[in-house]
Amino acid sequence: MPQTPFREEQGRLDVDNFYYAQEDEVFAAAARVGFTWSVHRPHTIVGKAVGNAMNMGTTLAVYASICKHTRRSFRFPGVEMQWNGLTDMTDANLLGRHLLWASTTPAAANQGFNVTNGDVFRWKWMWGRIAEWFGLEPAPFDGTVIPLEQQMAGDAAIWQEIAKTHDLAEPDINRLVSPWHTDADLGRPIEVVTDMSKSRRLGFLEYQPTDDAFYALFERLRSDRLIP
Repeated sequence: MPQTPFREEQGRLDVDNFYYAQEDEVFAAAARVGFTWSVHRPHTIVGKAVGNAMNMGTTLAVYASICKHTRRSFRFPGVEMQWNGLTDMTDANLLGRHLLWASTTPAAANQGFNVTNGDVFRWKWMWGRIAEWFGLEPAPFDGTVIPLEQQMAGDAAIWQEIAKTHDLAEPDINRLVSPWHTDADLGRPIEVVTDMSKSRRLGFLEYQPTDDAFYALFERLRSDRLIP
């Protein structure tokens, strides 16, 4: 298991990872052509991206909307470690600002960075915050793992009904949700706490409360008629 908090100076894990292959291509091109680079390592990005295959924020928004419509229990789909352990996330807007900062800060050239919101939380707290936004009562978590992919397996027709009732812009649930990816995030057997000391020392001091990032996303999804 990798050590936490994750720090920028930690080396690569001894596993196949397509991000490593992408980095190596960038490094080679930079050496060949002469440009500078930066690497940004977020954790679970929250932001609007219809059609994205790895989208926890919109997945949870659709799941909560279905639970409210069907009066189904709003059940946490993950493991006890994620329910009780510490974790963090990355708001897409903050990630964008971090990319811009690194590209315009000479001291950040040719550096690898972690980038997260700056807060940490436990899902047993965040799950209640999300439930409250949607007007739901969260189901108690007893340690039983019922993956979201299993819970939402038959929800395509229900979503079409919701979309028709509320005149939503996207009736195809598969364009909005990626339950398998959310299950992977909420099924990790370790805490995920990410250190940003390098960015802080070089002057990037921005901070984004993660519950506010979820709320801003939900409000935008509702404004854009993607959830009721």
